[in-house]
Amino acid sequence: MVAGRAPARIQDYGLIGDGRSAALVSRGGSIDWLCWPRFDSAPVFAAILDTDVAAGAEAGADKGGRWRIAPTGEHRVRRQYTDDSNVLVTTFDCAGGAASVTDLMTVFSEEDKQHQPVAEHELLRVVEGLTGEVELAFEFSPRPDFGRRLRPLRQTRGLGLRLEDGRHLYSLRSNATLVPPGPDDGDRDGARTDGKSGGGAHSLLARFVVRAGQRLHFSLTYDAEAPAVLPPLGPDADERVRRTVAWWRDWSRRCSYDGPYRPQVVRSVLTLKLLSFAPSGAIVAAPTTSLPERLGGDLNWDYRFCWIRDASLTVRSLFDLGYHDEAQAFVSWLLHTTRLTRPRLNALYDVYGELPKNEEIVSHLDGHRGSRPVRVRNAAAAQLQLDTYGEVIDSVAQMCGPGMTLDRETQEMLRQFGHYVCENWNRADEGIWEPRCLPQHHTHSRLLCWVALDRLLALGEAGVLTRMAPDKDKFETNRRLLRSEIEERAWNPTIASYTQILDGNTVDASLLLLSWYGFTTPDDPRMRSTFARIEERLQAAPGLFYRYEQSLPLGEGAFGICSFWAAEFLAGGGASPEQARRTFEHLLSYANDLGLFAEEIDPRSGEHLGNFPQAFTHIGLLSAALALQQRKQRRGHDAGVQPTGERSRPGEPRRAVSS
Repeated sequence: MVAGRAPARIQDYGLIGDGRSAALVSRGGSIDWLCWPRFDSAPVFAAILDTDVAAGAEAGADKGGRWRIAPTGEHRVRRQYTDDSNVLVTTFDCAGGAASVTDLMTVFSEEDKQHQPVAEHELLRVVEGLTGEVELAFEFSPRPDFGRRLRPLRQTRGLGLRLEDGRHLYSLRSNATLVPPGPDDGDRDGARTDGKSGGGAHSLLARFVVRAGQRLHFSLTYDAEAPAVLPPLGPDADERVRRTVAWWRDWSRRCSYDGPYRPQVVRSVLTLKLLSFAPSGAIVAAPTTSLPERLGGDLNWDYRFCWIRDASLTVRSLFDLGYHDEAQAFVSWLLHTTRLTRPRLNALYDVYGELPKNEEIVSHLDGHRGSRPVRVRNAAAAQLQLDTYGEVIDSVAQMCGPGMTLDRETQEMLRQFGHYVCENWNRADEGIWEPRCLPQHHTHSRLLCWVALDRLLALGEAGVLTRMAPDKDKFETNRRLLRSEIEERAWNPTIASYTQILDGNTVDASLLLLSWYGFTTPDDPRMRSTFARIEERLQAAPGLFYRYEQSLPLGEGAFGICSFWAAEFLAGGGASPEQARRTFEHLLSYANDLGLFAEEIDPRSGEHLGNFPQAFTHIGLLSAALALQQRKQRRGHDAGVQPTGERSRPGEPRRAVSS
């Protein structure tokens, strides 16, 4: 392929980050998405949402902004993450040689921070000559706030190239020798291509050559809260790479999973860690906005917020794999976030626990490959999603070991949630898929209300909740009413299936969670019949499932987590172990070359759709992998082999807590 301007697909990106923000790096060596200082900040690079640049416009002419380092001629691309880390290495094989670009956001331990000043954020790119020599094109086109605030680049003596946007300072420094571009690169902004920028330039376009054994460094830093820190280049930059790789490697080694899918499991937990906002403990659903669920359509949403449901499932998965600190950090964040609105839970919050402002549209961008509109923030924040209560309470229950008690504030929070469920479970809501239409009585929402009360009662019986006596009768009565309603009104004998809404006749992949949460079992005749109906109506291709029947007229792709739910249902007893394994491995084949998944998959082309990478999909992968391991251990135990670290049945509070 030729370096440059071909449209990048969603699966063509890799993710880097530092636990506060994230960037997407394309196979073409272009950073096309970067928000600083946090996930939901306005981007400084947003070419992924800019059709002009994706369609092949002249360098520097895009509205979204990008930072590209790529060969000027024909080349092949290989890429991988280094040593179970979130440090990305892209290798370009060219006719005259080979070169690599290592991309990362530097990460420091708390001990490191005590011994040296560090920038608020640093995106470091290291170009290394591997063989021969390679000429690379360089384009640096920052566009703050989706390009709505163009700011000139200014060259300073000894301090590099600077862009000032109010109190935000971006500094680019390098030890590379940049030369004027060739005639095909263009110079649209008038940036002087000897590495100096004219007073009105908005882009820097240049070329440089890297030879075998040579290492060149490019450091982009962001500062706002304090005097700027400009990290040194050369060997010091290489040391920051080493420390960052070591930090991620040490973290990933804590993963307790040791089954056949460890590479995929480790990549998924590393991705979830990248989506965790370290200062608060919040976990965002995805690091992007407006990547389309239907190419050319308007199903484009901002996912850079903490959905209580998604985050609860994330910390449950991380806890299952040995990451207890992350789970506790989320509970602490939840306590802080809900202190003013408790017992009411909003569907989503920003990373500091505040409600986002109203949703708005960025009208001057054409969207990813022509998919408009580009949205900022999400109107789902105002929706009623009753399943959230069950997710939170179940997640806390999963973290409670034998003999454990919870502090008074956490206990009071859980009891308040329980009373809210008792008083509101019979309301219509928007549900797990949050459609922008009239609320309905969703079976999944009723199920999670049942889960909320079931887990509270189990926590009380186990002594984890120490003041349950006044609430027990109320919780038991409402749990019984919920079970009766689900069994009577959510079951449709005409189609022999549980249904998406009460008294309905459509199915929904979330019905598979009836057995996952322990309401019933996978081998129950009703569940087997429900799975058959879901296969009949929602299977888009072998192993790929739509989320509900409305997906078909909407033109959505198959939903990643729903497909993994199906694999987990089979692993839990809905099929033979071999069929479950084959289904799971088939789903793994849809990951991109780095092991990342978006929200959806086009069943015809295999192309990724929706925001990327998506926490929900990686949660589904982790849960299915653990279910397969559990079933294998259970079979070994039945055969007289002692299992190691057997996981509790999905839906059961772990260890001493049992419903």
